[in-house]
Amino acid sequence: GVIGPNGAGKTTLFKLIMKQLQAEAGNIEIGETVKVSYVDQSHAAIDPNKSVFDVISGGTETIMLGNKQANARAYVGRFNFNGADQEKKCGVLSGGERNRLHLALALKAEGNLLLLDEPTNDIDVNTLRALEEGLEGFAGCAVVISHDRWFLDRIATHILAFEGDSQVHFFEGSFSEYEENRKKRMGGEAPKRFKYKKLMA
Repeated sequence: GVIGPNGAGKTTLFKLIMKQLQAEAGNIEIGETVKVSYVDQSHAAIDPNKSVFDVISGGTETIMLGNKQANARAYVGRFNFNGADQEKKCGVLSGGERNRLHLALALKAEGNLLLLDEPTNDIDVNTLRALEEGLEGFAGCAVVISHDRWFLDRIATHILAFEGDSQVHFFEGSFSEYEENRKKRMGGEAPKRFKYKKLMA
């Protein structure tokens, strides 16, 4: 789990890993066997003119999930796209529906590293449960940016915390365990909000 105030650099970290941004210093090395699947907040990779079913299935009735064949319509249905919803054009989807669609794509991709940026935004309880189950059954590693402490407690085994003043702390354990550790290290001090410089003098 990756946590911290807005503006701390969590999404920037993902964009650096995906080579969407260039680091000003240092370098990032991705292992040869690492295949990254990235779910960003903007959902830029979704074709607005295709149906939900076509985007996820590629137009076929069966899809490969890992090394197993699965019914494409049943898989799409797991993300609460049932009946006519599967034929909706992606361009008319709500924010929550787009989020569900992108999650379905990411969990279907054969990546062994999932980067999920605020995956619980605008999704309903059933989809949240499907996401949790998908992550628990995922054979690879998932790195998840989230402000949802309950979700992180259910899925995270390690926490990367942006704690303010350019301090980043890596903790082995759940979010609740991290919170206890932070209080011991920093007292009752809450994470610092970031101050922005004025645009105009």
